[in-house]
Amino acid sequence: MRTFKAPGRVNLIGEHTDYNDGFVMPAALDFSTFVGVFPLEQRKLQVYSENFKEQIEVDLDDPDLAAHGHWSDYPIGVAVVMERAGYRLRGALLRIRGEVPIGSGLSSSAAIEVATASALAANSGLEIDRRELALLCQRAENEFVGARVGIMDQFVSLFGQAQHALLLDCRSLEFKLLPLPDNVRLIICNTMVKHELASSAYNERRAQCEAGVRVLAQFYPNVTALRDVTMEQLEQHRSELPEVVYRRCRHVVTENARVIEAGEALEQHDLNRFGKLMRASHVSLRDDYEVSSDELDLMVELAEKIDGVYGARMTGGGFGGSTVNLVREEQADEFRARVAEEYEQVTGLKPEIYVCSAGNGAEEVG
Repeated sequence: MRTFKAPGRVNLIGEHTDYNDGFVMPAALDFSTFVGVFPLEQRKLQVYSENFKEQIEVDLDDPDLAAHGHWSDYPIGVAVVMERAGYRLRGALLRIRGEVPIGSGLSSSAAIEVATASALAANSGLEIDRRELALLCQRAENEFVGARVGIMDQFVSLFGQAQHALLLDCRSLEFKLLPLPDNVRLIICNTMVKHELASSAYNERRAQCEAGVRVLAQFYPNVTALRDVTMEQLEQHRSELPEVVYRRCRHVVTENARVIEAGEALEQHDLNRFGKLMRASHVSLRDDYEVSSDELDLMVELAEKIDGVYGARMTGGGFGGSTVNLVREEQADEFRARVAEEYEQVTGLKPEIYVCSAGNGAEEVG
């Protein structure tokens, strides 16, 4: 049996910009989803999850495969999309084990998609370019699972590098690896809250951005996504936009600018400036994009009181999930203890706190 792994990710800055053709800065994490693969003679997939202790079986020649709101939608969706793209797959037994916490905003979905795609390609003797693999995995989530995610999660799960953040242009898929200092830790605080409206609200936000683009494109023919809009243009036509659409657009336009500035700050080893941009990102996500929550806001407030914290903000789609914190290594233990204690005192919830480093992208491990 061959085994492939793909990491989860945390997004340092650049939230809800990826599906607007914008800029993001994620880092792959040092925990992953593992997929073991063993070839089968029949064109079937037998998929077993060690986490859920369940096995499902599907026929690769079944034209009616569809999502069922089940964990298996992710690996099956990857197989369906690969087949539709012309990659004929060999039957396989897949054994899946995930370390990436589900529902924490760390993209367990991309980790399972990328690890599965890597395993299926190898099992079938297919050589698929990593960019193409990322796009196939994104399509699986868009078209099969039904979540209109951008390319960021799958891309960094494939292209991440240890001790580096990845500055990605989501339109061209050009990227730059930026070194993270050795004495800094990425600390992720899972609020243990996931509000039910997250999925529908995510799609609603995306529709609002598209509505803004339709209005602005009437005045600027080059505008095909919010990536193409400047703040001056947005302000000039504010009166043509519904107020809520204007605020959604303002978040995306200003967030793209923050990502570019954050990249410059990392290159100049200016973590204080980077941290201020993280804070501004959180405020914009809270007030303009309205995807934060009381628990996320509390996590950020608690973090900002602690020495050694450069920056803190919500990460992921929002409405619960996690915050990401850039913390000096020597303060990591104190940070974890204090935030956990104070968060539990206020909410009654015991958070999960992960002290992480940036890890490598997908690879075969055995």
